[in-house]
Amino acid sequence: MKPIIVTVKIYTRTGDAGETGLFDGTRVSKADSRVATYGEVDELNAWLGLSRVALDARLAPMIDRIQRDLFALGARLADPSRKIADRVTKAAISPEDIARLEGWIDQLEADLPPLRRFILPGGSQAGAALHVARTVCRRAERAMVALGQVDPDLIVYVNRLSDLLFVMARAANHAGGTPEVEW
Repeated sequence: MKPIIVTVKIYTRTGDAGETGLFDGTRVSKADSRVATYGEVDELNAWLGLSRVALDARLAPMIDRIQRDLFALGARLADPSRKIADRVTKAAISPEDIARLEGWIDQLEADLPPLRRFILPGGSQAGAALHVARTVCRRAERAMVALGQVDPDLIVYVNRLSDLLFVMARAANHAGGTPEVEW
């Protein structure tokens, strides 16, 4: 028996008037703060994809997992009614996901020189891209806080993720032999 292959059309024409649908079926303006917030998360995910191109084998699997987490996080943000759990069970961010980020921070920091001063963002191609991702992550966090009524685990995850991205940028620069420039 052949598997059924479902194709998805890229265009639906349902957003041509400047509206989009949330997961609960509500139609809202594409300028709605909720749409803008999960758009920030989408931009972060794209920056991580760009970062991954230049990363070494140690960091790339971490980025892959984070990108998958960000899809789940965006799905949660696109669901104001919180009905998604019954329909899309994989769309969850848990305390275990946050602990995983913290573990990665500790693991990466163990191989880095101690941080004594602020450092200027930049360095290698991967390091610089991760610094940009970190700032986009902080912007997404601010948008989530402004949105209000967001699952606290989502905010903690994004807060911890920005810390991880800073450490990953340092690790990418260190692995590439690119010195940090202190401020």
